[in-house]
Amino acid sequence: MQKNFISSRDISKEEFLALFSLSSELKKNRFLYSNFLDGKTILMIFDKPSTRTKVSFFVGISELGGAALPLQSNELQLGRGETIEDTARVLSRYVHGIVIRTYNHDNVVKLGDYFRYPVINALTNYEHPCQALADAFTIFEKFSSFDVKVVYLGDFNNVARSLMMTLAILQTRELCFSGPLEYYDKSIEKVVEELSKGKTKFYVETNPEKAVKGADVIYSDVWVSMGFEDTKEEREKLMRPYQVNSYIMSLTGKNTYFMHCLPARRGEEVTDEVIDSPQSIVFDQAENRLHTQKALLIKLFENIQ
Repeated sequence: MQKNFISSRDISKEEFLALFSLSSELKKNRFLYSNFLDGKTILMIFDKPSTRTKVSFFVGISELGGAALPLQSNELQLGRGETIEDTARVLSRYVHGIVIRTYNHDNVVKLGDYFRYPVINALTNYEHPCQALADAFTIFEKFSSFDVKVVYLGDFNNVARSLMMTLAILQTRELCFSGPLEYYDKSIEKVVEELSKGKTKFYVETNPEKAVKGADVIYSDVWVSMGFEDTKEEREKLMRPYQVNSYIMSLTGKNTYFMHCLPARRGEEVTDEVIDSPQSIVFDQAENRLHTQKALLIKLFENIQ
């Protein structure tokens, strides 16, 4: 594997599958590799609120025998104008890895370039690769393959981007985005084509009723992501037709799974009757954050003394 995990593009199909195999082992026995990170300290920089990401990484690092040091950028000299390059060089003398959840994706890339050890992107405004890793593993658990149709309903955000990239690398049969084109990033079409080597059918269908036909998985996320609150009123108006409710789920013609990265705005992008139904696997996704991130830490640190 590459030194860092900053983008979903940093992992190959074979590496994803190896991570899934290891994640399955760790899920069966959380005490495997309990001393793997012994003597190592991982700095956790969290500039955005977090439940699943922060807790799962903290617990995962601890269960692997490492020490987690949680901070925010404003607790470092970064908050007083020190350059990312200088901060990275100094931190390389103290800690063995960095997990960072922040706003600017380019800053995380730069941190990865100058920090000696692994940097893991725990969310930026551009990508959320750890979430997509857990999502893909959850799909693999349910279907044992990626011969499936996945439909993403709603806002094209960081979660959608990483999910599309990850599923393209895994050569998922069919991916559909259904949502307002005002916030859609058309460049994802070329990215999916390249990453899947032409083996994933990707398309946009703005009519959600048509989009979900034959879907094995329907995925949704909040309509207003962190950092985009200034567009809340406009986004909610545009997103309203893309709510996942029992009617939408009934149109698939299958026993379709519902996925959501959480937290969910119940009554907005998804109704209670869907998220609380047997078709909902949102809490499997949440649990799998722990197992897949532990697997990721093991793979990234296996050659670091």
